[in-house]
Amino acid sequence: MSSIWGKCIKISVFGESHGTAIGVVIDGLPPGIQLDKEEIQKEMDRRKPGLDTYSTPRKEGDMVDIVSGFFNGHTTGTPLCGIIRNIDKRSKDYDELKDIMRPGHADFAGRLRYNGYNDYRGGGHFSGRLTAPIVFAGAIATQYLRQQGITIGTHLLQVGRIEDTRVDLVNIQKEQLTNFRNMRFPVIDPKAAENMKMEIDNARMDQNSVGGMLETAIINLPAGLGSPMFESVESRLSAFVFSIPGVKGIDFGTGFGFASMCGSEGNDGFKALPLEGAPPNPMPNSTKTKDLESCPLLHTNHSGGINGGITNGMPVVFRTVFRPTPSIGRPQQALDMKTMKAKKYCIHGRHDPCIALRAVPVLDAAAALVVLDLVMKAKGHSRE
Repeated sequence: MSSIWGKCIKISVFGESHGTAIGVVIDGLPPGIQLDKEEIQKEMDRRKPGLDTYSTPRKEGDMVDIVSGFFNGHTTGTPLCGIIRNIDKRSKDYDELKDIMRPGHADFAGRLRYNGYNDYRGGGHFSGRLTAPIVFAGAIATQYLRQQGITIGTHLLQVGRIEDTRVDLVNIQKEQLTNFRNMRFPVIDPKAAENMKMEIDNARMDQNSVGGMLETAIINLPAGLGSPMFESVESRLSAFVFSIPGVKGIDFGTGFGFASMCGSEGNDGFKALPLEGAPPNPMPNSTKTKDLESCPLLHTNHSGGINGGITNGMPVVFRTVFRPTPSIGRPQQALDMKTMKAKKYCIHGRHDPCIALRAVPVLDAAAALVVLDLVMKAKGHSRE
């Protein structure tokens, strides 16, 4: 099983949904990063279950016990390990699942891959519960990036049939992205939030679920990050994002909208450089970069801040599609491995009627970890 990610920063996620604990080891963090544990817990609270009727009723505090790599309020430079205890487990809900393969889940594929030895309770290591350690690691990355002037934010662009307003690809304000982190339903249009709540409620009452789409923006990124061909910014972000359970699609900038455009419409025209022709400095917090922040280099941003796999100084914007939660209360066609025949089966347990809602902080964390890795490589911290 490959649960290790990263180049300069490496994270190793461990645990199962109904095991004793889940957690993450983060290797490669620079020493001396000051960490605000209250801010970290706020990020954990954004993702934790049991907040209201729009998420699973499972109750988990998601308090992180940092057992190494942190001393006197700062990172030590040694591997940092955070552990999250699983408290509210109802494993009996999954007694039948040893031999029942649920539609839309990883039960059948996981059984084949691990010869039946995988922990099937609550989805085991395939569960969305494993995103909690990612949020913890991402919260640490976010605090470091904030010191570099880089801001990340995600909002609910679509829930079921309800859509929110898209971000302005050129002029995205820090305050807007920061506000997203303080909203239970992070949206641009307040009416969209109320309609999204109704959409989720209707699905829940109908013993069903709905999918969703999230839009993530990263601003004040230095130009020049990323490397063609297989270390492009798009491929690095996509590889991480597709590791999040339930993700089925991603696009950047105008994305799939390019399919109906001409080159004259999709190209981003340049503005004059504000620094007498000097190229943007590739590292954050320099005078040149700060000057460029208030003066976008391009008239439009159809490419989502990336050309040739490399950041161009414009906001990086991408959208992520989440499938509807496959665990629903309606009878579905499952596979009984004892008889090798299909059978009608009702899924038991506690589940989210829309996983996109609690995935918002997960996308923030994923983006932060990828950007941290890219920035550290640009600063010469590469292990390669």
